[in-house]
Amino acid sequence: MVVLSVEDNEDLRIDKYLSEKLDLSRSKIQKLMKDEKILVNGKVVSNSYSVKMDDVIEVNDQLDYTISVEPEDIPINIVYEDDDLLVINKESGMVVHPAPGHYSGTLVNALLYRYGKLAGEEFRPGIVHRLDKDTSGLMLVAKKEDILEKLSTMISEKEVERKYLAIVDGVIKHETGTVDAPIGRDKNNRQKMAVTDQNSREAITHFKVLERFQNHTFIECKLDTGRTHQIRVHMAYIGYPVCNDPLYGRGKCTEFGQMLHSYHISFHHPRTGKELTFEVDAPKEFLDKLEELREK
Repeated sequence: MVVLSVEDNEDLRIDKYLSEKLDLSRSKIQKLMKDEKILVNGKVVSNSYSVKMDDVIEVNDQLDYTISVEPEDIPINIVYEDDDLLVINKESGMVVHPAPGHYSGTLVNALLYRYGKLAGEEFRPGIVHRLDKDTSGLMLVAKKEDILEKLSTMISEKEVERKYLAIVDGVIKHETGTVDAPIGRDKNNRQKMAVTDQNSREAITHFKVLERFQNHTFIECKLDTGRTHQIRVHMAYIGYPVCNDPLYGRGKCTEFGQMLHSYHISFHHPRTGKELTFEVDAPKEFLDKLEELREK
């Protein structure tokens, strides 16, 4: 049996949702539903049911649809480690956890090789919060179940301070600003998120200008919430998309990912209460882009 917890307001038919999550054909999903092998919150639903945030989906079948997550010897940059948790500096280009199309080479594969079983779900062991594939920087990983629960609660209650550096297209005239706009799945493109008042969740991003260039701005962003693609969506929404963002931006100028880096994280240790603060430099490609803009 596979149990899935819906984390976003997907507003997606259950057969399509499960097809994407389990890498199965929709016809096979529909057959399982017809045979009442799929339950949502303990109940049988129709193929047209739209999944909602916090739904618990049980798939009861012996078909070989599960994904085997294998340990892989992949280097990871550990900034801090103790018996309870890790702080990792994730490279741009690394997927955090396995999903259709990315079953290997992920941070989870690397964690399984180094630590074996960690707290949490099979495909997301230890993962407290995610970074997008092409976003670099600091991430929290929990080693134990109680620590995972406490850190997740701390993030939802805004007790973990996260700051990002970004280069955006366009020149922002204000010194500081706040984008308070709910984010949900883009109805026209399932790969994207969007500012919308339908099936959305609260999203708040604060930003301040660090440096201005001819056609770009270097900014710091601070998150009050942690929605999927939040900074990328919010900055594009106000007309200043993250530079080199292939999904929300104005096109890529290099093979490197979007110019977005999680450089600062601060929190009180969930077991000891000690305040911990970590900062890491942006990757070379990010810094090279800054120097290029300064020279123009």
